[in-house]
Amino acid sequence: QSQGLISLLFGDKLNSEGLEFGLEGGFNWSTISELESGHRLSSFNLGFYFDIRINDPWYLYTGVLVKSRLGAAKLSAADLDFLQADVYPETGDYSQMLNYFIVPVLARYKFKNHIYVEAGPQLGLMHNAWVEFQSEVEGRDARIRDYNQDQINRWDMGAAAGLGYTLLDGKGITLGLKYYYGFVDVYRDKSGTNNRSFFVKANIPIGAAK
Repeated sequence: QSQGLISLLFGDKLNSEGLEFGLEGGFNWSTISELESGHRLSSFNLGFYFDIRINDPWYLYTGVLVKSRLGAAKLSAADLDFLQADVYPETGDYSQMLNYFIVPVLARYKFKNHIYVEAGPQLGLMHNAWVEFQSEVEGRDARIRDYNQDQINRWDMGAAAGLGYTLLDGKGITLGLKYYYGFVDVYRDKSGTNNRSFFVKANIPIGAAK
């Protein structure tokens, strides 16, 4: 909420001919390789961005997703055993939740028809993680968190690539798709466990109309 308020108050002062500032929001669907679970975890993302003109048509796209989550859904019995997670007698689903601050640093090429392509590194700082058990018992939802950030590498790094389109003749909201593949093991004791995520996003410039 504070991030959104600050952006609305000062966004027009940050925007210029060579710099666009605004909010980024959207959804992502993520998995962790080498886990038996092949189910994607869906999550909402929110952050701010800077689209910096280097030399037309080249731009540098960066910022921070301050509310972002990666992980995997519907963990198997083998996954839970590896994670040493508590297992409950009730029927339900287990998911690995990983909260990150995500920082993309992407080279973006903008075509004259307002379509862009982008690619580059993406960094992540894990600040919280847990295995979540969710079940429905006698019509009531139950959610239990088993925190396990001690098992997880704090830093994540990988490569991202995407494309998108800017509305209103290149001056409005930008809609985009992005795929991310992590190079760093998610778990300290299990190699090959990489974050993978598909993002659908919208960039909303703040004060750019001026």
